[in-house]
Amino acid sequence: MGADVLANHRKERSRPLDALRRLSDRTPLRTKLITAVLALVILALAAISVATSYMLRGYVTTQHDGQLQAAMAFANGPGNGTFPYAGYAEPFSRGSELIVAIQAPGSQLTWANNGFPSYGGHGYQEPLPQLPTAADWAGPPGGPPVLTTAPAQSGPDSWRVIAETVTYNGAPAPFLIAMPLGNVDALTHRLVLFDLIVGGAIVAVLAVVGVGVVRANLRPLDDIEMTAGEIARGHLDHRIPERDPRTEIGSLGRSLNTMLSQIEAAFRAQHESEQAAHASEERMRRFIADASHELRTPLTTIRGFAEYYRQRGGVRKDQNPSSGTDGGDSAAANGHSPGGLSPEDLDRLMHRLESEASRMGLLVEDLLQLARLDQQRPLDMAPVDLLTLAADAVQDARIVAPDRQIDLIVAPGAAFIVDGDEPRLRQVIGNLVNNALTHTPPGTPVRVKIASGTLVPPAPGRPAADLRAGGTALPDGQPVPAVVLDVEDDGPGMTAEQAQRVFERFYRADQARNRSSGGTGLGLAIVAGLVAAHGGTVSVRTAPGQGADFQVKLPLSPDAQAGEPDDEESQAGAL
Repeated sequence: MGADVLANHRKERSRPLDALRRLSDRTPLRTKLITAVLALVILALAAISVATSYMLRGYVTTQHDGQLQAAMAFANGPGNGTFPYAGYAEPFSRGSELIVAIQAPGSQLTWANNGFPSYGGHGYQEPLPQLPTAADWAGPPGGPPVLTTAPAQSGPDSWRVIAETVTYNGAPAPFLIAMPLGNVDALTHRLVLFDLIVGGAIVAVLAVVGVGVVRANLRPLDDIEMTAGEIARGHLDHRIPERDPRTEIGSLGRSLNTMLSQIEAAFRAQHESEQAAHASEERMRRFIADASHELRTPLTTIRGFAEYYRQRGGVRKDQNPSSGTDGGDSAAANGHSPGGLSPEDLDRLMHRLESEASRMGLLVEDLLQLARLDQQRPLDMAPVDLLTLAADAVQDARIVAPDRQIDLIVAPGAAFIVDGDEPRLRQVIGNLVNNALTHTPPGTPVRVKIASGTLVPPAPGRPAADLRAGGTALPDGQPVPAVVLDVEDDGPGMTAEQAQRVFERFYRADQARNRSSGGTGLGLAIVAGLVAAHGGTVSVRTAPGQGADFQVKLPLSPDAQAGEPDDEESQAGAL
């Protein structure tokens, strides 16, 4: 029970503090700052007023102490032992404001001679001091004089009194000398009133100036609040105005801007990551669908021929078991008969099965090559002469297509040496030349050009899909010397949309998926992946009816950069 009472008491005692805390939480910062400043100023002015009044009163009451002490010493001197009558006050001397008196114990002072002047002074015309009535209020007999301030018996005036206890008619009585101080309280009150007027004016002016100063200095916080509101509405590009970083607001603004930039970059990266994930998922779905479609075609063909073989009952066998010959020989001797396949039909069927299996094997090899590129497996890097690879590719193409005009054009310059994996680079050039032969009409000329140039290296880790047609690499670094390889043809060309997607996996410009050429739609995707793995770029320049130019740029080997350029006459020309 007692614990509950104590808890309730504490709760009731904390309620005013909680109310003040809630009020402070609801009060704007400007109001709290201005209120705090004005409260401090008012307290300072009040303290100054109290101290000034106290010092003025002390000064007024003590400025005549020396004169009183001198008068007391004179009264106690030799030959000055004549005292006035007890209970009566008289002027100390002619023309002096001092009065001298012996106070009768238990009574107050009165003027001698019924209030008429005895020495021509005027101090007797004022009300006398109101003194204590005890006989020993001035101290023990023979003790030091006592200085005190006493109010007048009537009116607002005050007296400054010096007194000591003497023996008068055999009894102790206070002997005193006093000086009128006038209305000290009136002077003090006038000073307090003056302080109130001046202090009020100061507080009013300070309130007006303080409001302006606080608003001006808190304007950066308004900017921060506005920026935060814009960011909360989704405008992540808003920033706080820059100010001197040596100030607290400037330093805070710079830190917040840095934080906002990082947040914006993080959101942008997250957005790009989400978009990339969606795009990757879409590409993966399309890739699986295309791969399934490409693999289903040869598998369907193989299954169809196998079904045809089964339905025909296999190879026709000799009906005469005593012939002593095997089925194949009997079939060859007797010719075709119902219920089986002739050797010619079987050879044709096996040829088709082998062709479809080879096609499926080529597709699987291309898929494995792309998988290795996606896994970023290390390449077997070594110096490779790209001119030699280009010449070999041209020679192979001339053998495959003897009716074509296939030229190799070499520009003058340094040795065309790059650091790369030779089999993969051969595959790059071979795929480009084969693409030109496959997708152009018979007899269309093809040109392979090799020259020196410059390359802006792509960002590390950029996927090959980013190195698409129609442009150069993004400026992620400084240009470096490079070998430039072009494979040109005078074929029908491509539209801008086709050129933009030509390096995608399983993409064909022929949307009807005409496979008369036997391609898998992965050759150019492999080219883009291998070139990116070698730190190069690949692009295409084309237009409908103007042919196509596939351009590969690979960084020149440092060994070739250190060497001297070859003879122009030996390098230039068509081979």
